[in-house]
Amino acid sequence: MGRTTHGERGRSLYRGRVNLAMELYDKKVASGLGGSVKAEGLGDGPGRGKSAIAKLRLTMPPTTLCDSAFALWGAGWAIDGRMPVRYLGARADDSGRQAGPFSSREYWMKTIDLRSDTVTLPSPQMREAIYHAELGDDVFGEDPTVNRLEQMAAERFGKEAALLVVSGTMGNLVSILTHCGRGDEIILGDLCHSFLYEAGGAAALGGIHPRTVPNQPDGTLRVQDIEAAIRSDNVHFPRTRLICLENTHNRCGGAALTPEYMTQVGSLARRRGLALHLDGARIFHAAVALGASVRELTRDADSVTFCLSKSLAAPVGSLVCGPRSFIAEARRTRKVLGGGMRQAGIIAAAGVVALTEMVDRLQEDHDNARRLAVGIVGVDGLSVDPARVQTNIVYFDLLRDKPHAEEFARQAARHGLKILSVGPNRLRAVTHYGITADDIDQALSILADTCQAM
Repeated sequence: MGRTTHGERGRSLYRGRVNLAMELYDKKVASGLGGSVKAEGLGDGPGRGKSAIAKLRLTMPPTTLCDSAFALWGAGWAIDGRMPVRYLGARADDSGRQAGPFSSREYWMKTIDLRSDTVTLPSPQMREAIYHAELGDDVFGEDPTVNRLEQMAAERFGKEAALLVVSGTMGNLVSILTHCGRGDEIILGDLCHSFLYEAGGAAALGGIHPRTVPNQPDGTLRVQDIEAAIRSDNVHFPRTRLICLENTHNRCGGAALTPEYMTQVGSLARRRGLALHLDGARIFHAAVALGASVRELTRDADSVTFCLSKSLAAPVGSLVCGPRSFIAEARRTRKVLGGGMRQAGIIAAAGVVALTEMVDRLQEDHDNARRLAVGIVGVDGLSVDPARVQTNIVYFDLLRDKPHAEEFARQAARHGLKILSVGPNRLRAVTHYGITADDIDQALSILADTCQAM
């Protein structure tokens, strides 16, 4: 079915946001005007990315006032709230003819979801690749699509081999368990993802002791802090085996670690007989921001994990890259963790598209993140430092104790913007595939309205 926009009428509603009385949902207004309204719930609507779409089908006489003033709410149907119209359009009726004014139109609203870059939906090319993927049993090493993806990843990162895993958390855990034995110690940042957000897996499942050193604002660990944390050979101490870094660094605002810094830490690790693991969940963002290749950024790492399902928009999957002997052992570790998959080519197919088609567009995410940060500067009640926005992650703060950031995020969601509360006064927004500059402008409008209302 085709669809057309309503030109200036739709754009004015998009910009202005029109209140829709709850009675419309109760079918009172529509019936009073000689028409009817039917709620059809949530589903995927026009546009890219993952969206919460509210849809109503209206049947109205063509002369009603509703033809020039109509807006939709999203999930929750806020009684006293307002919902900006993200998209306003009409679809042809079952006969294929374009519907006349309000004679069976479907109106759609897209919720702007900036909670994470994990909320993306696969591109049409990914869906097609999944459908046509060649399959085999990957535990036997016989899935051709998985084998192709692993070879592509190893070559791109300059490593001998690669291993497909379910998630970034599994990739980091597989790597740590392969590098270390029970009672060994790893050095990592106090704000790193592996320490804060991976359920203590290395300690719980591997008996591996974490020793944290402070992350600097740019995501690095000071080299002297790392060296000071390395244990001496003493029966009282655990043995230091591994240094873990993160690039880009989530909690440090998406900061990108440079090749020069990686070389400094790699040199220290080799001098002290340690291994170096890199959590490169968003490593391609770092490469784009620094104008470097992922090979340059990871050449000093003994192992690296990167995600397909964050910045690269695949539905699931991460890869571990490293020496052939390390990956062979990591494959056994993956099996112990229940990560052996059979016809995993349906996952790998989207990963192949991610590596070949989704990297070059990442600058768009950086531009949108910068646009958002610069815009937040002008929002009364919010604070942000745009100079710290290097890739696709924006952290910003409420300038007052109340409301709590969690309540602020809840109210913004009622108006069509999803962001993440990460502290009493701190919020996070992440740009990604499917988010446009227009979405960012609308997000800024919602942030301003939410601040004013609270």
